[in-house]
Amino acid sequence: MVLGRAFKIDDLVPEWAKNFYSKRLQSLEELFGVDKPIIGMVHLMPLPGSPAYEGWSMDKIIEEALKDARALVEGGVDGIIVENMWDLPYYSGAHRIPPEEIAAHAVAAREVIKEVNVPAGITVIHNGGRVALGIAKAAGAKFIRVCLYTGAAVWDTGEFDHGNAADLMRLRKLLHAWDIKFFADIVKKHSVVFPGIDIETHATWTDFYMADALIVTGTMTGSPPTKEDVLRAKKAAPNRPVIIGSGLNPDNARELLSVADGAIVGTYFKVKGITQNPVDPQRVRKLMNIVREIRKG
Repeated sequence: MVLGRAFKIDDLVPEWAKNFYSKRLQSLEELFGVDKPIIGMVHLMPLPGSPAYEGWSMDKIIEEALKDARALVEGGVDGIIVENMWDLPYYSGAHRIPPEEIAAHAVAAREVIKEVNVPAGITVIHNGGRVALGIAKAAGAKFIRVCLYTGAAVWDTGEFDHGNAADLMRLRKLLHAWDIKFFADIVKKHSVVFPGIDIETHATWTDFYMADALIVTGTMTGSPPTKEDVLRAKKAAPNRPVIIGSGLNPDNARELLSVADGAIVGTYFKVKGITQNPVDPQRVRKLMNIVREIRKG
C-alpha cells in the first residue's frame, strides 16, 4: 500500500520510484523457486555469554547446527533460518545484544550456509534487525526476519521497543545488500503491540516501509495464527506475500496454507514436537509431503 491504495510498479512515472520499488521481492517463488515455500528453523545451541551456555566449543555448536540443517534440507524444506533461539531471556533491540553472542551467531551461520543449497535467513531475537542484517551480510544469507519493523510493542521481558525500518533500509543501502530481503512480523508473538495498532494498521505500515514479506504468528512459539488473521494481513497489504510464522503442523497446514503464501516451521519439526529437541527427519518429510499435495491444488 502506498498513500492508501495498491499499485503496480508499471503505474509509477518517476524513474527513481520505479528503481526504488523494483528492489522489493515480488513473490516468494522468486527467492525460493516454489509456491508456498516452507522455511525450517535451525535453532542454535545457547551461544557464549547466554545463561544456558555451558562452555562447549564453537565446533560443537556448529556440528549440532549442521545436523539440523541437513535434516531439514534432506526432508525437503525450501529454505532455512539460523536463529539464536536459546539465548534467553532475550535482549530487545540491536544495541543491547552482547558482541560475543553476535560473533558466535555469525560464525555458526556462515558454516551452515556453506553447507546447504537452499536460501538461508537470519533471525536475532528480540528485534535485533540491525545485528541480523550484519550477520546476514557476513554469512551470505538471503533474507532476515525482523521482529518489529514498524510500530511499537512491549516484549515478554517487559521491555518497550519500536520499529527499526529507517535504520535497516539505510544500512542495507550502505552495505550494498539489496539482495538481502526483509521478512517482517505483524503483531509478533512474545509481545503485545501498543494499543491501537491492529493487524491492518501494522500490515499497512510495514508494507509502506518496503518490507518484502509479512509474517503472521500466534501468541507464543509453537502457537499458530488464525486463518482470519492471515486474511486480515493479506487484505491490508494485497501486494505482499504473507507467511505463517509459528504453529504450522500437518493438522492445520491445509487450512492455513489455503490463504498464506508460505510458512516458517520450527517446533513441529523437532523430536516429539518439543522446541528444545533436535530436528526429526520423519516429521520434516511428513509435513513436506502434505505441502507438496497442497501445491498441486
